[in-house]
Amino acid sequence: MAFDVAAEAYASFMGRYADPLAGQFLELAGVREGQRALDVGCGPGTLTVGLVERLGADSVAAVDPSPPFVAACRERCPGVSVRSGRAEELPFADGSFDAVLAQLVVHFMADPVQGLREMSRVAGDGGLVAACVWDHAGGRGPLSTFWRAVHDLDPDARDESSLPGARSGHLAELGRDAGLRDIEEGLLTVRVSYATFDEWWEPYTLGVGPAGDHVMGLDLDAREALRRRCQDLLPAAPFDIEASAWSVVARA
Repeated sequence: MAFDVAAEAYASFMGRYADPLAGQFLELAGVREGQRALDVGCGPGTLTVGLVERLGADSVAAVDPSPPFVAACRERCPGVSVRSGRAEELPFADGSFDAVLAQLVVHFMADPVQGLREMSRVAGDGGLVAACVWDHAGGRGPLSTFWRAVHDLDPDARDESSLPGARSGHLAELGRDAGLRDIEEGLLTVRVSYATFDEWWEPYTLGVGPAGDHVMGLDLDAREALRRRCQDLLPAAPFDIEASAWSVVARA
């Protein structure tokens, strides 16, 4: 899956949604001054920045398997301990943190139950564990129009609706399977504005994630057909895209 890409590509593709989502996610989780927190699957540091603003760099750590993202997060968040690693094998001791968060990550974990279990382990008994995932299955994610256009042209194309945690109740189910306690489910919604259609379309051509993989795999004619179908489905510019993410806040 295409996440070994430049941080700028990810920021253009998903950052404009992830940035406002991070603020809501931190409010929901209740991260507060005096805690030590870990950002799991930090990417280029969107959530990490928010944690630093609340807790200070010395109280924040981050981890991601993508070398470009690790480098970008280190540059963006000086003083934060940013390590290379997978959610399923977090490189931290038991109970190292008061709060462990994963924004838009669980659905891309190779083993989401094990990843959440590891988050619980490093949070320690009673520690905060929180995660959120776009509502791809409910058609309310930021990529819903794109995948609708894809299916109009290729009904058998594989989208992101079956990814872990991307449907109602599944993120909480994964949390229960991982042994999390006191799970509270929620739904977070953000709105992003686009001045032109090309501003919306161009990030899909950068090879980021499953959507980027799909576009990169098309020949020029098929790519242009998809572009035209997306434009048909979207309102005339300027327009807004509303996107919602399932969330859970729990205790280890």
